[in-house]
Amino acid sequence: MNDADVSKQIQQMVRFIRQEAEEKANEIGVSAEEEFNIEKLQLVEAEKRKIRQEYERKEKQVDVRKKIEYSMQLNASRIKVLQAQDDLVGSMKESAGKEILAISQDHHFYKRLLKDLIVQGLLRLKEPALQLRCRKADSWLVESILEEAKEEYAEKAKVHAPQIIIDEQTYLPPEPRPDGIGSSCAGGIVLASKDGKIVCENTLDARLDVVFRQKLPEIRKLLYGKAAA
Repeated sequence: MNDADVSKQIQQMVRFIRQEAEEKANEIGVSAEEEFNIEKLQLVEAEKRKIRQEYERKEKQVDVRKKIEYSMQLNASRIKVLQAQDDLVGSMKESAGKEILAISQDHHFYKRLLKDLIVQGLLRLKEPALQLRCRKADSWLVESILEEAKEEYAEKAKVHAPQIIIDEQTYLPPEPRPDGIGSSCAGGIVLASKDGKIVCENTLDARLDVVFRQKLPEIRKLLYGKAAA
C-alpha cells in the first residue's frame, strides 16, 4: 500500500469518526432539548398550580370576609330592630306608669285598693306581727282601712287578726316629680315580717312590673308577630 492509499484510508476514517461525532452531538442536542422542554413544561405547570392555589386561597378569603361582613351587618340590623322594639315596649310601660299615678287621685277607689293590697299581702306572708310602709301622703288612708283589712284577712285565713305597725320613720317615696329626679312611688304598700326578713312589696309600681313581665310575650306578639314572641 503506497502513501496515497494510506492517506486516502486515513481521510475516510476521519470522515467516519467526524460523522459519528456529529450524529452523537445531534442526538445529545435533541435529547437535551427534549429534557429542557419537559423541565420547562413542568416548571410552567408548577407555577400554574401555585397561581391557581393562590387565587383559590384569596377567593376563599374574600368569600369568608363577605360572609363575616354580611353576618355583622345582619346582627347590627337585628340589634337595631330589637332596640327599637325594646324602646317601644319601654315607652308603653312608661305610659302605663304615668296612668297609674291617677289611681291615687281617686280617693274612694284608692282607699278600697289599699285595703285589697294589704289583705293580699297579709295572705302571702301569714305573719302574726308585721310592719307596714306606705307613702306619707297615704298614711291617713291606710290608718282608716287598716282594721277592716285585718278583719277581712283574719276571716279569710281563719286566724286571729295580726298586729300591724305603720312605719312612721321610713315612708315610701312620694309620687314622681315633674322633672323625674329622685326615687318615686305611685302608691300602694310594703309589708314585712317583724324581723324584716320576709317582705311583700305590693306597691302599684311593683304590681305594674309583675303584670308587665307576665304580659310581655303577649305584648311582643301583638306588636311584632309570632317571631318576636
